Amino acid sequence: MHRIVTFVAGTLLGGGVIYAVNRPTGKQAVQPVQPAQPAQPVQPVQPGKRAPGDTSEFLRYGYPGPVSDFIVRSRYAASYNRALRNPNWVAEHLTRENLQGTADRADSEFHEDPDIPSSFRALLKDYYRSGYDRGHMCPAADAKKDTQAMNETFFLTNIAPQVGKGFNRNYWASLETFVRDLTKSFDDVYCISGPLYLPQKEGDKWMVRYEVIGNPPNVAVPTHFFKVILAKRKNESGFAIGAFALPNKEIDNSVPLTNFSFPLEYVEKAAGLKFFDQVERKAGVVAPLCSKIQCTLDHDAWKKKRQQK
Repeated sequence: MHRIVTFVAGTLLGGGVIYAVNRPTGKQAVQPVQPAQPAQPVQPVQPGKRAPGDTSEFLRYGYPGPVSDFIVRSRYAASYNRALRNPNWVAEHLTRENLQGTADRADSEFHEDPDIPSSFRALLKDYYRSGYDRGHMCPAADAKKDTQAMNETFFLTNIAPQVGKGFNRNYWASLETFVRDLTKSFDDVYCISGPLYLPQKEGDKWMVRYEVIGNPPNVAVPTHFFKVILAKRKNESGFAIGAFALPNKEIDNSVPLTNFSFPLEYVEKAAGLKFFDQVERKAGVVAPLCSKIQCTLDHDAWKKKRQQK
């Protein structure tokens, strides 16, 4: 039976949805996805003898894209979207050991990423008087190991526009602390964060609307942000998986984190991404993160640490 599942988080998501369409034809085990094979170089073709799948005629003078810039830094890897001037995703690996360090974010400054062609960069001036914070995907507090690692989190390829009060400086910051604190319960924590651009219902239609900041307009303002988490204990064979999607708006601290918890597949459909595809998703291999630990936020933890500095 064809089945359409729509998960609406109501006013807590500001009318946004995580939308999934399931058309099951019976239970099927999810198999790990094999890595993509590298593209073969385009070879010249003799007139009238084009091989099946050959593109040399159509792309003789260049491949237009899209290009997702792949970036690897000391504490994270990222994919950058040249059209939206935001990261597609930023991936981290957190352990108790690699979170240690003394680097101070007060010694770092935001900067444009010289590895991105100038015509596709997010610019510092785009954020000037925009009304939005420069929100980290890989948090600065995850990169205390040394000054270089800390500085790299301030590249604008790791940044997206976030509502400041009630989100970047509050609820999102508490979620970042929650992810770091998972290393107290798990030996390895993998976290991928990024923006979403979700539809809202207007009348009888679903519309995707987002602001673009900069003069001229340059950087898209996401409607939502996600964090997906894979956690593992060395003495256990299985994994814990959690997925959270939050609206880019002020969120009251009284709202439970579990209100923003979704099946991983829903976030994948909304983002157009595939997470942790080398892990087989079946009972006994994966379990919901919130069944392993209590998914609650300590909204005072990061404030206390900041006051101690």
